Amino acid sequence: MSKSAKEAVRSLAQNRRALHDYEILDRVEAGIELSGTEVKSARSGKVQLKDAYVAFDKDQAWLIGAHISAYSHGNRENHLPERPRRLLLKRRQIDRLFGRTQLKGLTVIPLAVYLKGNWIKLELGLAQGKKLYDKREAERRRTLDREMEEAVRGERG
Repeated sequence: MSKSAKEAVRSLAQNRRALHDYEILDRVEAGIELSGTEVKSARSGKVQLKDAYVAFDKDQAWLIGAHISAYSHGNRENHLPERPRRLLLKRRQIDRLFGRTQLKGLTVIPLAVYLKGNWIKLELGLAQGKKLYDKREAERRRTLDREMEEAVRGERG
C-alpha cells in the first residue's frame, strides 16, 4: 500500500458553529481514545461536536460534550453517547494548551473529526470568543466577497 493511500483523510464531522463563534488562533491534531462500538459509529459519521469542548484534569485532556451516537448493531455493552473521552496528546502539547487557557483566557474546542489512514483523529483549535460586532463584520466581508465573485462571473459570461 502506498504512503498516500495510508495518509488519506476522510472527514467524519465538522464543527461549523465554532468557526462562527470563535477566532481560531492555533490548531492541533489529537488522537482520541474510543471503545469498539464508538469507533464503528464514528466511522459511519454519527458524530456531533456542536457543544463540545476540551477540559484539563490531572495532566490529561478530556473531550467533553461530544455526541457519538450508539452503534446500531451494538448490544447492551454499547457506549454512552456523551461520555468524556480522553485525548491522546503529548505532555508538552497538553501543558502548552493548558497554560494558554489559564493565562490568556482562551479555550480549546474541537473543530473536526476525521479518519487519517485507519486512525480517528480530532482537530483541536485554541480559540478566543468573538464579540457580536466581530461576527457582523465577518458576515459583511463574506457578503462583499460573494458579490464580487458574482460580478466577476457576470463579466466573463
